[in-house]
Amino acid sequence: MSHRYSDSSVEEKLLEYRFHSELRLDAKGNPASGLPVVRSSLHSRSDAAFQPDTPVPPEPAPESQEPRTVILSTQSPAALKMGTQQLIPRSLAVSSKAKTPARHQSFGAAMLSKEAARRNPQLLSAPSFSLDDMDLDTGPGGMLKRNLRNQSYRAAMKGLGTPGGEGGPIQLTPKLQALAEEPSQPPARPAAKNKKTLGRKRAHKGSFKDDPRLYQEIRERGLNTSHESDDDLLDEPPSPEGTRKVDAPIVVKSYRPPQITWSQLPEVVESGILDQLSAEERKRQEAIFEILTSEFSYQHSLGILVAEFLQSRELRATMTQMEHHHLFSNITDVLSASRRFFEDLERRHKAQVCVEDISDILEEHAEHHFHPYISYCSNEVYQQRALQRLTNSNATFREALRAIEQRPACGGLPMISFLILPMQRVTRLPLLTDTLCLKTQGHPERYKAASRALKAISKLVKQCNEGAHKMERMEQMYTLHTQLDFSKVKSLPLISASRWLLKRGELSVVEETGLFRKLASRPTCYLFLFNDVLVVTKKKSEDSFMVQDYAQVDHIQVQKMEPSEACLPGGGNRSSSVPHPFQLILLHNSEGRREKILLSSDSASDRARWITALTQRERQARGPPNKGDLLQVEITKAYLAKQVDEITLQQADVVLILEQEDGWLYGERLRDGETGWFPEDFARSITSRVAVEGNVRRMERLRVETDV
Repeated sequence: MSHRYSDSSVEEKLLEYRFHSELRLDAKGNPASGLPVVRSSLHSRSDAAFQPDTPVPPEPAPESQEPRTVILSTQSPAALKMGTQQLIPRSLAVSSKAKTPARHQSFGAAMLSKEAARRNPQLLSAPSFSLDDMDLDTGPGGMLKRNLRNQSYRAAMKGLGTPGGEGGPIQLTPKLQALAEEPSQPPARPAAKNKKTLGRKRAHKGSFKDDPRLYQEIRERGLNTSHESDDDLLDEPPSPEGTRKVDAPIVVKSYRPPQITWSQLPEVVESGILDQLSAEERKRQEAIFEILTSEFSYQHSLGILVAEFLQSRELRATMTQMEHHHLFSNITDVLSASRRFFEDLERRHKAQVCVEDISDILEEHAEHHFHPYISYCSNEVYQQRALQRLTNSNATFREALRAIEQRPACGGLPMISFLILPMQRVTRLPLLTDTLCLKTQGHPERYKAASRALKAISKLVKQCNEGAHKMERMEQMYTLHTQLDFSKVKSLPLISASRWLLKRGELSVVEETGLFRKLASRPTCYLFLFNDVLVVTKKKSEDSFMVQDYAQVDHIQVQKMEPSEACLPGGGNRSSSVPHPFQLILLHNSEGRREKILLSSDSASDRARWITALTQRERQARGPPNKGDLLQVEITKAYLAKQVDEITLQQADVVLILEQEDGWLYGERLRDGETGWFPEDFARSITSRVAVEGNVRRMERLRVETDV
């Protein structure tokens, strides 16, 4: 006990010394000369707060010295002086609070780097620091808990400024809050206010091309689904609750904004034009400038792909000429198209501080110069296959590729992130152009021009998707034609330009009757579901399947069942071994007969995916649901489809959810209407009603332009 008291005394003396030094107090705890007397000696108050773990007899006070009392600052002589700044307990004052305190960051949080703030978002919500508004955890009898002695000095001294009764013990609040020092700050600005002032204060020197960024590292604000103002998007406020969970997936924080904004350009600030523009016109200029700067970042990343990977002699020596062509396709033509597009945009930007319009440039390039994108996207299936084959079976290729990816120019990013850039850019352009349309609604002529540009770019995206699907489906059908054996049933001409695979997989057969008595040795079947026909097979090997039967999709009925309903012939019931059954009825099979099959999948999500695929025609006949009532999610990290019925998603994609089952979501991608399944861990819900309604309107505009 004496040892503990000794440690406590040493710590107590050290704290007292530092405290006196910080507040400029003399040895007796009184304010130094030249300072207003706000409080009485802190020495006696320190003794009251920092008590040892065991009772120790207090030192006898001299008879001539009167005991000191605690005097509130409001009752001190300094309080009677008018116009003198002083410290008072915050609990005695009433102050108005901003409506959005979460945006009012403390000084300590403001000095953190963005990376540190991302790792610990709670740092962004630290309250203001005040010597008189500090809380402290206490033990029995108001004593300080020892396990808080390792906290910061200012946090540990928090209880010293708590007002107490005259001559009475000092009461300590049993709570310790995170603290951060900050100077006096002006009130937090309301949303969408002081935009022009902010624009001038954040002026940058030089050109936006001085600091080129990789396209993979930015996210265009025109893709934003929350519909915040342009200035608000530059900030990273915490959640409305003031704190956010560390593992909460926030896609925006994975990116940096593209270079600087239009309002921060030196030529814009020096021209004084910001004082003359309306808020809507400024937003339009920001949207135009963002298309320019993001195209520059995209072009910069394409240049790295060509210089570091395509033109690498070491990498080229590890593969054949055909593999090299499949891997890089016509990427040099895509780079040339991007350069021409950027040069036209930059020429318009240099000619006018406040750009009149760029819709004509967008329309011209989408219709006449972006055709290399269609060829590149059509080669995607061969590109992925070549990369997978080289990665899995070519050690020399892997070593050469790893060496290139580690170069500083590549930013530590894998080659695949560069290869998919054209697909990413061409699918983002309609969204950026749509944002431009929204900013020109008040000007009829500009709106018409922007709408024509959106129509041209949407048509380009549709051609890219169709080209990619056509090549993928053709390759897939030729492969399946060699794997399916129709020797036991009437042959079916499998290869067709209008046929493609929707889903494939193995399922357990619960009822082995009729047709499936042939499968008695192994009660499973392997299904191939195409858009117009279902083929039932028996798997012989990984690339060989014996066809047992088939039926047109229009002649199929599907019914979901519960395990208790899966009764077998003879009254048997194997509900424990049939966890997720469903019934498949072939109304008119290959022999013109009716067949009923009871199948079972391994999981509820797999059953849901099969039922969704088998009933696609029925859902199309019922018509689309009301999209405004559907759940919307934003993709937090990229997902690469692993099965035919899954969908590949990019980070920041918005998806309308049509179904969900056992950790899997089935939805429609906003930017192009593609549907498929993906894990729910890759998305977060969009709860803002404004964002949801805005996304629905955007989807409708994109669909109209694509269908025209």
